[in-house]
Amino acid sequence: MTFKRPTGAGLTALAVGLLAATAAHAEPTINKGDNAWMLTSTVLVLLMTIPGLALFYGGLVRSKNMLSVLMQIFYTVCICCVIYALYGYSLAFTGGSDFIGGFSKAFLMGVTTDSKAATFSVDANINELIYFCFQMTFAAITPALIVGAIAERMKFAAVALFVPLWVTLIYFPLAHMVWYWAGPDAITDAVKALAAAADGAAKTAAQAKLDEVNADAGWIFKKGALDFAGGTVVHINAGIAGLVGALLIGKRTGYGKELMAPHSLTMTMIGASLLWVGWFGFNAGSNLEANGGAALAMTNSFLATAAAALAWLFAEWIIKGHPSLLGALSGAVAGLVAVTPAAGFAGPMGALVLGLVVGLVCLFFCTVVKNALGYDDSLDVFGVHCIGGIIGALGTGILVNPALGGTGVMDYVTGKIADYDLVGQMTSQAWGVGTTLLLSGVGSAILYKVVDVIVGLRATVEVEREGLDITEHTERAYNM
Repeated sequence: MTFKRPTGAGLTALAVGLLAATAAHAEPTINKGDNAWMLTSTVLVLLMTIPGLALFYGGLVRSKNMLSVLMQIFYTVCICCVIYALYGYSLAFTGGSDFIGGFSKAFLMGVTTDSKAATFSVDANINELIYFCFQMTFAAITPALIVGAIAERMKFAAVALFVPLWVTLIYFPLAHMVWYWAGPDAITDAVKALAAAADGAAKTAAQAKLDEVNADAGWIFKKGALDFAGGTVVHINAGIAGLVGALLIGKRTGYGKELMAPHSLTMTMIGASLLWVGWFGFNAGSNLEANGGAALAMTNSFLATAAAALAWLFAEWIIKGHPSLLGALSGAVAGLVAVTPAAGFAGPMGALVLGLVVGLVCLFFCTVVKNALGYDDSLDVFGVHCIGGIIGALGTGILVNPALGGTGVMDYVTGKIADYDLVGQMTSQAWGVGTTLLLSGVGSAILYKVVDVIVGLRATVEVEREGLDITEHTERAYNM
């Protein structure tokens, strides 16, 4: 059985069962309260994608492209759900190599109403089908985020081909590298087996087995990188892919010369609010248990988000002379992004500071840096998700420190919190950030080129002028 566990350095053992000499150990039990919480969290993550993200993005584009954005995101959710069931879950969360899983659970083989997935506590499991559905919603929203960077000019045929290629070749390997491990029950069993070894030969064999299963984990996981709910896997991953797409596809026709104001900030407000609500499933749900850890993640998701929204709003007010709703909403999303990897590791005050920092930095990237470099990231996917994800991922390495109110990193071998090492943890975080940027940046560029050769990436100038709604889909978002 395989599980997601966002933990870091200090864990030395990943095991698959007791050795033959070990006394029988009771099967882990299913906790119905945790099951209920994870069912709720899964639906919340779907809510933040459709309609949350779709309305947030849709309101930001011109009215002639509203429907195209809704269509691209809805399609992305549907195709990713199907692919995840066919082979995605297996590639992400089974053993195979450091970089990708195998096909032992392809077509959901062995995933039944009785199979279990571990939480963070020994002998407290949830149904594996619930875990599968929860992770499926993550796989669906990640490529949907990319849509915002290439909105208003990428052909639907290109999106339809790019998304399944990207989720298969970029998302699944990264999810495996960051989140694949064996779970606390397996670790505890392995430790007991080693302790129960009676003589030197038995201990040597037990240690060798321990070392063998310890090697069966994701590469970034073994580097010790912390990512509670997807700072690297989701946000940096989608953000850098969005920037690469925006650069390769080119600027929208008339960009910098014509007004391209959002057509409905009311829709964007509704979408942003749904994102915030759904994000509690995203972050607090990633705790996998309905306990204090989920409460901490929820608290942090409130505070970081509010702080980032205020930081962006007041900074914009000071600089431009007026506060804007769009600025407040953008800041809120930046706060949600940054707290995602830190939600279960930072203390509440640490999360609040993280929000203040990310609100200011993302504002800088979405205005000064974007204008200076002149790229057309339509809805600031890079400036908010990639930059916010990087700040959150690196900030997690600092804020996990118990001296700063963080939780520390649990060592399941010793059964206690491991000693905090700033340099070591920041090095681990840098491995996670760097690997994500390299894999997604280079990999996405290759995939965009492949799609361009097969179906072409960009709509014609005439189509773009008329709008993708009527030309691509023969429909309009509004008929008045």
